[in-house]
Amino acid sequence: MATAMQPQQQQSLPPSSNPFRRPLRLLLITIFCSLSYILGCYSNSSNFTFPQRQRQCLQLNFTTHNHFSPPLNFEPLHKLHLPQKPIKILSFCSANFTNYLPCHDPYRERRFSVLRLSHRERHCPENDEKVRCLIPRPKGYKRPLPWPKSRDFAWFKNVPFKGLAQYKKAQNWVRLAGDKLVFPGGGTSFPKGVKGYIEEIKKVLPLKSGKIRTALDVGCGVASFGAYLMDYNILTLSMAPRDVHEAQVQFALERGIPAMLGVLSTYRLPFPSRSFDMAHCSRCLVQWTEYGGLYLLEIDRVLRPGGYWVLSGPPINWRFNYKGWQREPKDLENEQMILEDLARRLCWKKIAESGPLAVWQKPTNHLHCTQMIKTWKSPQFCTKPDPDSGWYITMDSCITPLPNVNGIREISGGGLENWPKRLNTVPPRVKTGTVEGITIKSFNEDNQLWKRRVSYYGVILKSLSDGKYRNIMDMNAGLGGFASVMDKYPVWVMNVVPSDAKMNTLGIVYERGLIGTYMNW
Repeated sequence: MATAMQPQQQQSLPPSSNPFRRPLRLLLITIFCSLSYILGCYSNSSNFTFPQRQRQCLQLNFTTHNHFSPPLNFEPLHKLHLPQKPIKILSFCSANFTNYLPCHDPYRERRFSVLRLSHRERHCPENDEKVRCLIPRPKGYKRPLPWPKSRDFAWFKNVPFKGLAQYKKAQNWVRLAGDKLVFPGGGTSFPKGVKGYIEEIKKVLPLKSGKIRTALDVGCGVASFGAYLMDYNILTLSMAPRDVHEAQVQFALERGIPAMLGVLSTYRLPFPSRSFDMAHCSRCLVQWTEYGGLYLLEIDRVLRPGGYWVLSGPPINWRFNYKGWQREPKDLENEQMILEDLARRLCWKKIAESGPLAVWQKPTNHLHCTQMIKTWKSPQFCTKPDPDSGWYITMDSCITPLPNVNGIREISGGGLENWPKRLNTVPPRVKTGTVEGITIKSFNEDNQLWKRRVSYYGVILKSLSDGKYRNIMDMNAGLGGFASVMDKYPVWVMNVVPSDAKMNTLGIVYERGLIGTYMNW
């Protein structure tokens, strides 16, 4: 059976394959391709070498591009023929213009009345009086010392005035030591130092809580009060006129402290209503009880609902100080009685009188005040102009009304977050649509825009972080987005809103815990 089946099995097997047949086929194909390549190279051997091929390839890439694309033309397509006038190069003013202030010129102020210090107001030159030259820097000027060292020292040649160092020597405002000015932190009401004076205020007010963020110091001297409030994250705008205390505001700015020229006289201060958490006067020589309490009414306008007014100097604590002030006790007692009555008719509440100072608090709304205004014979509420208008607006003897509320515990205009949360929280003026065209969405978009922009500034200006830059001005501040992002650097920003801007946004800037002013660029 087995032998019968064997031939049949052999027939079913495939024929055996040749093991050399497949490699032979591959070899033939390789030889054929090689011959074709050699023949092709030989046919072009007359114009081909390896270096030339490399050069021709490079040329091919560029010439092909030029063949299909016309050459770029960078010339302007349209031209406007302007009159060819030579560019006028401004020259430097003479050396006596180094400290020239166009709108606070002592020669121009002689034209104005000294009544109510109106000659100390801002009086700018007419077009034909404007100086058209570059103000020279002081001889020997050096780069200001970096912050925070500048708080206590400054180069004398940068602000070369000896008058204050001599006149206020006993009160420790400033002293000259070699080539530097030294600021020991003294003042008229705190000759032993501003730190101890602020400690007295801290016993009464919550300076560390973040509730008080913006402050106004009237009659600031060299701004030592504002300088040391920075230890509490309180941003103080120090204000003083240009008077016999030469260059006091210039000293403050050289120290890196927010300051500006200003005086309580005829016009409103250049701030919107409800700007400051605290206002301060330390023997600032303002006649608070004169002219129907006009100047205290202006402080009331710029104070926030629930804001504080701190006063030291005459007539506060007159029983212990009348001899040093060289004043009659009866006169000082009468002055304080008038001041107390005026504050009461403004609906302010006196919360403390301790040591050298007294503190009053503005009401959080006017519900109670409206009911008592006739009983107390208080000034009437203002009916015009806009409470936020602050550029050459004459002061009136009236109370600036607070926004309406529904209940006695409600804060007029809306409450504010404590600092630093206040900086990026949507301000009440935005939430309520007080400024037409500004919405919560546009506010948030503006914040994001300035975050991107300032991130680029930080790459370019490496010195932003090391204190070399300190005083910065935003000439068209808008919503304060630039200043809000710059807060992470050791700088302060003066936010300027043009007085003729379509939208008055300076109130929003202040509600963010920032400071600024109006200006007519």
